[in-house]
Amino acid sequence: MSSLGVAARLAARIMRQSSGEARNNALRRLARGLRDDAPAILSANAEDLSVARRNGASAAVLDRLALDDNRIESMAKGIEEIADLPDPVGSLLAQWRRPNGLDISRVATPIGVIGIIYESRPNVTADAAALCLKSGNVCILRGGSEAIRTNSAIHDAISTVLAQSELPASAVELVRHTDRAIVGQMLAGLGGALDLIIPRGGKSLVARVQAEARVPVLAHLEGICHVYVHAKADPVKARAIALNAKTRRTGVCGAAETLLIDHNVLEGLGIAILQDLRDAGCEIRGDETIRTAFPDAKPATEDDWRTEYLDAIIAVKVVDGVEDAIRHIDTYGSHHTESIVTEDAAAAERFLAALDSAIVMWNASTQFADGGEFGMGAEIGIGTGKLHARGPVGVEQLTTFKYVVRGAGQVRP
Repeated sequence: MSSLGVAARLAARIMRQSSGEARNNALRRLARGLRDDAPAILSANAEDLSVARRNGASAAVLDRLALDDNRIESMAKGIEEIADLPDPVGSLLAQWRRPNGLDISRVATPIGVIGIIYESRPNVTADAAALCLKSGNVCILRGGSEAIRTNSAIHDAISTVLAQSELPASAVELVRHTDRAIVGQMLAGLGGALDLIIPRGGKSLVARVQAEARVPVLAHLEGICHVYVHAKADPVKARAIALNAKTRRTGVCGAAETLLIDHNVLEGLGIAILQDLRDAGCEIRGDETIRTAFPDAKPATEDDWRTEYLDAIIAVKVVDGVEDAIRHIDTYGSHHTESIVTEDAAAAERFLAALDSAIVMWNASTQFADGGEFGMGAEIGIGTGKLHARGPVGVEQLTTFKYVVRGAGQVRP
């Protein structure tokens, strides 16, 4: 691991000076390489899935782990979209001239070496590599043991491309060992090699990273996302959004975990939404008012309002207007993604302005909380902290900046 860190630091110096053309060429070849290597990647994935099933993995874990031709094609297209994005490296963020003649610029620059620790999702291997290459960074990837074969097959394709490119071979490294002690070494910073750590996985992984890391961390701990059906919601929109936000993919961090229904529309629209969710196989846990109106609901406890299920379960509460909805989200939310469904523009703008979550939406499913859907090509995760990056973390968010000062011999009196 120490050697890996040294090689990554050396590669970061080369990447910082690489051209956007060289990085884009490598990305386009990588997209082709994934398509060409799809049979080998799918074969490795089948082995990982077989082992995961024998080990009793949940349906949610299996869904995150599984690849097919469509998902590989989606990975490849995402990489091509990243290649087509403007080059963030060297972009001029601001420029001004001081009275003494100094010309000062703020310029985007790569962060350096990024350690990415993730679970289950092998697509992160390709997404993270592509985002880091585009933004001029080097990455050290440590995926979960459940996806070790798939991650290795994807990394083989990446290594082949890098060997044929103008970029350093160590620009993307994969830790091919499952020893959990390696995570501790990365959290310690690999002897100063790592500039940033990004965890992507379950609550226990992210909590450990945030607690033990000795380098900066960019992450979100939980995705407790809310959908609020306002009194003036369009019924067609509300039913479609609530159902999609919860059930499209229950295992993603943008899945709705709590549904808030305005008391004015509970009898009618609210019941119809609950029936839609029930018919889709979703378990409903409701407050007393919900259980009275919809007897199929199980009783919700205080813990349900704070739970990220990542499963076909949703907590449902009746609220008395937009302010009550805002108070509930402020109390129980994780600052990830919240959506209001309404035709009342004033209520929507109040909701959007009052909440401090990384992503707030009006008349849209929370499942759009995704870098690809934001036009970023892909994302490396969702940031819910207050500094540097919030929401989908794409190529721009993987840069920092430096000040470039140009003078003509000025000295300070």
